[in-house]
Amino acid sequence: MLAPDYPITTERLLLRPIDVERDLEDLHAYLSREDVCRYIPPVPKDRDALRESYAAWKRPSVLRREGEVLCLGVEHRDSGRLIGDVVLFWHSKEQRSGEIGYAFNPEFHGQGFATETARALLGLAFDGLGLHRVTARVDERNEASARVIERLGMRKEAVERDAEWFKGEWTTLVHYAMLEDEWR
Repeated sequence: MLAPDYPITTERLLLRPIDVERDLEDLHAYLSREDVCRYIPPVPKDRDALRESYAAWKRPSVLRREGEVLCLGVEHRDSGRLIGDVVLFWHSKEQRSGEIGYAFNPEFHGQGFATETARALLGLAFDGLGLHRVTARVDERNEASARVIERLGMRKEAVERDAEWFKGEWTTLVHYAMLEDEWR
């Protein structure tokens, strides 16, 4: 089980559960953009659709069993703005495996926020949940995301050509992983 004490603090950020009413404008600032949604499952949404989708999917702030997903907002400590969101998937209790993912407002790209946040997610996965292996999957065209994953020390393990029919086209996925002893 993983029940973090929120907010989770990093040098410049707070990771916390998303409050759709409080965070709606900041969520809309990036999740309404085609360039942000290009490589992630959500499609661009207007404010009403975002509010509805966040209200419909109850995002747990605690992981109790495999198969659950922790979704957190990333708040910039100085401005109080939500600048992105992250997910930690708990795939298997027996295999002690999980996966991380993230999306950020392009206004905040290039400042190390994604790396700082993903490092905190790996800490939750390995130190908090006790996982043995954490993966990340990146569309090969998303070079910025791959650089973040590589800066964390995750190793490229596989490239799957035309692996997934995604948003009307075949996409090639690059798989990265880190083991618990590599994290330590």
